[in-house]
Amino acid sequence: MSGSMRVLVTGAAGFIGMHVAHRLLDDGAEVVGVDSFDAYYDVALKEARAATLSARPRYAFERLDLAEADAVAGLFAAGRFTHTVHLAAQPGVRYSLVNPGAYHRNNLVAFGHVLEGCRHAGVAHLVYASSSSVYGANHTLPWSEDQPVDHPVSLYAATKKANELVAHTYSHLFRLPTTGLRFFTVYGPWGRPDMAPMLFTKAILAGEPIRVFNHGRMRRDFTYVDDIVEGVVRVLSRPPGPCGVSGAPYAVFNIGNHDAVELSDFIATLERLLGREARKELLPMQPGDVEATYASIDRLAAATGFAPRTPLATGLVRFVDWYRGFYGA
Repeated sequence: MSGSMRVLVTGAAGFIGMHVAHRLLDDGAEVVGVDSFDAYYDVALKEARAATLSARPRYAFERLDLAEADAVAGLFAAGRFTHTVHLAAQPGVRYSLVNPGAYHRNNLVAFGHVLEGCRHAGVAHLVYASSSSVYGANHTLPWSEDQPVDHPVSLYAATKKANELVAHTYSHLFRLPTTGLRFFTVYGPWGRPDMAPMLFTKAILAGEPIRVFNHGRMRRDFTYVDDIVEGVVRVLSRPPGPCGVSGAPYAVFNIGNHDAVELSDFIATLERLLGREARKELLPMQPGDVEATYASIDRLAAATGFAPRTPLATGLVRFVDWYRGFYGA
């Protein structure tokens, strides 16, 4: 089906967005990428990601701020999009403590504009990034979509939960098919520099200490980016049917590796691959963090046949190889 698609990918200069755009192009789709090159982290890395897409056939790019209503309306009016993959957002749990306005603007206002654009353009399916953060204070592992997500512990998580609620409303009122994907700790080549793989690798190679929260007893469901992309593509070509009491064409899925790895084990694997020992600064839990994430992926597997294929050791080898090549480390 990809060959007949014309897909808008928001956040196309972002980590997951770049990989999704490449995969859709590989599958024969036309892709229009949008990004604002926000300065939350190194813009040069975003520009380098964007450059990998710029010369590809069937790809077009537009620099655009999704929080600007008129710009988004014009984008959809001219775009002729059959599908939308909305990955643009203000990421980061800890940053939401110091700059909440960025989350209101980029995760709430911008998402509303994308929904309006999809609604008026008659887009066949909107797939958007939610987050494992919505599970918040839940302690029953693995996390499943049947569990309540009414107690987020960070503003970032609250905005992602809000996205799911507003998407459901659009699905119900306007019959816009929407699917939210709750991503679990995505890593891999071209990853975000504010996340553990990049932060730790840079510090270990420089002989600098790494900050290890909860004294290394955090557990995360590290999910390799290629597995995430596979899930996104599988979902995109399968708009949801009527769901729940409202009968809205709406779905939410976990997408993870289904394997909760202790942070200390993650660091040990990275040390082995880098050939250096980390200097660890052991710290307590931080506000907004959760001790463990672990995805039940039964629902996504049943709907699409999805199964993760990349164990952490394999994914980290690929990440380290990319990091050394890109940064000359």
